[in-house]
Amino acid sequence: MFAVFKTGGKQYRVAAEDVLQVDKIKGEPGEIVEFGEVLVVGGDSVTLGAPMVAGATVAAEVVGQARGPKVIAFKKRRRKNSRRRRGHRQEFTLLRITEILTDGNKPSKTARPKAESAPAAVETAATAEASATHEETSAAATAKKPKSRTKAPADKAKKPAAKEKTKK
Repeated sequence: MFAVFKTGGKQYRVAAEDVLQVDKIKGEPGEIVEFGEVLVVGGDSVTLGAPMVAGATVAAEVVGQARGPKVIAFKKRRRKNSRRRRGHRQEFTLLRITEILTDGNKPSKTARPKAESAPAAVETAATAEASATHEETSAAATAKKPKSRTKAPADKAKKPAAKEKTKK
């Protein structure tokens, strides 16, 4: 059985036990949250909403709250000596879909034990990929570091001054 629900201005197609990343919503890790804006419920027979399916909800457990990778916004106006650099990290919530409910049923309030449900560090594929890329570039930069172009002062004695030619 699957469902399509709406949150944060986006629509997500989910099934039971799916883990997905949505824009930040209120909730502590281990809490059960409900989404009432269900657009489609599918399975053996598909139920389409007009625009919502009456009495259908999607229950999900909050796995964790985290922040995505840094995105740099850089603006430059040529020949104007004007530059602006701004970073942003989008906050998100990691959810595990527990149940897809129809006919006005209420979700069971029993969540999985904390040891299973919330990993020590909430890390998604996007953040893992971003950190791996960052580590690779850092390692490459340190390994292929060019020699500095400025030379350290040498301990050599100064050359004798050039002899002046005298006119006779």
